[in-house]
Amino acid sequence: MMTQFSACLALVLSEEGGYVNHPSDPGGATMKGVIQTVYNTYRRSRKLAARDVRQITDNELQAIYRSRYWDLVKADQLPFGVDLVVFDAAVNSGPGQSMKWLQRGLNALKASEVPLKDDGLIGPATLEALSSCSDHAALINDVCDRRLAMLRKLKTYPTFGKGWRARVGRMRANGLVMAADPASAPSKPEAAASETDAAADPEPAAAGGFGAVIAAFIKAIFARRTA
Repeated sequence: MMTQFSACLALVLSEEGGYVNHPSDPGGATMKGVIQTVYNTYRRSRKLAARDVRQITDNELQAIYRSRYWDLVKADQLPFGVDLVVFDAAVNSGPGQSMKWLQRGLNALKASEVPLKDDGLIGPATLEALSSCSDHAALINDVCDRRLAMLRKLKTYPTFGKGWRARVGRMRANGLVMAADPASAPSKPEAAASETDAAADPEPAAAGGFGAVIAAFIKAIFARRTA
C-alpha cells in the first residue's frame, strides 16, 4: 500500500528528472535531485565505496530523501497537502528555510495566540499551532507564495525562474488536492527504511518497482484533479 511519504516523493521526483550537471547550478552533478557530494556523504556513512551519483539505487534515493528532508521537517506530523509543499520546499531550499515559511504562514493565519518564533525548528509550539489551523488550503498557498518570493530574489532566477515557478505551481495544485480530500490520501506515518536495508541492497530495484509507484501515483493524482 502506498504511504504519504511515497506519494509525496513520487511528485518530487517527477520534478527532479534524471541526471543534470548545469554550469549555473552550484550543486553540480545531480541525479534525481541528489547531488554528488550528498551521495558521497551517504555512501561514506555506510562504509560503502564512493561512486558516480548516476548509479544511485532506489533504496538509497528513498533513504536520502526521507532522512535529509521528510523526517527533518516532521512531515509525518503535518496535515495532508501541507506536508507535500513543505517537503518539496525543503528539497529545493533546505529544511530550515522551509520550516520558517511554515511558521510564518501559521503566524499570518494567526494560528497561535502567541506568535511563533520562526526559527526553522518544528517543536511543540509549531505542532500545536498546526492542530489549531483549520484552513490548510490557505496555509499551503501562503507557504508557496513565500517560497516564490524568495526564489525571485536569487541571482540564478533569470536562468531557472520559469521552471521554479512551474514547479511551485504544480506542488501548490497537488497540495490543495490532498488537503481537500484527506480521506483518499495514502496512509501515514510510514516506518523509515532501515539504513541496514539500504546498504545491504545496493542494486537498483527491479523494473516496475519504485518507478512504477511514481507513475501510478501521478496518474491517480491527476485523475482526482479532473474528477
